[in-house]
Amino acid sequence: MNGPSAAERALRDALGQFATGVTVVTTVTASGEPAGITVNSFTSLSLTPPLVLWNLSRKSANWEAFQDVEHFAVNVLAADQEPMALAFAHPGGDPFAGLEVEKGLGGVPLLPGVLAQFECEVRNRYQGGDHEMLIGEVFDYREFDGEPLLFYRGNFGRFRHHTRPWKA
Repeated sequence: MNGPSAAERALRDALGQFATGVTVVTTVTASGEPAGITVNSFTSLSLTPPLVLWNLSRKSANWEAFQDVEHFAVNVLAADQEPMALAFAHPGGDPFAGLEVEKGLGGVPLLPGVLAQFECEVRNRYQGGDHEMLIGEVFDYREFDGEPLLFYRGNFGRFRHHTRPWKA
């Protein structure tokens, strides 16, 4: 399998200048197996109704796992969860091994130690180039204290607090 062209690599590098948070999106496959994938394309879409979206590559080893699912959960990773991000980013092995997961809406796995969780029902799917956009309606969510895991220029990092000079 060929890697990205020079033009695709250059575009990817430029897009990598935008720092994002890191999530693991989880679901239960049509055969009842848990599945998950590391995603940094997660964003809020609407507050009324509460909608979120994320993108899945057609080349992903998890492509089939997310087809025909009705529910998914977005797990926002904490700064110390880089190993979890890596486990769900690479095919092979069982990224759920050793994790004490709870079951959410539709039985989707909810990961431990995260900063936030959004339990969603799939509302729409849109094809865009080599990806599919999944839009989910948020039916339940929770948030926890901690620092976020960030992704920038192909690397993981941590958030550094700065005092706001405009602080009221």
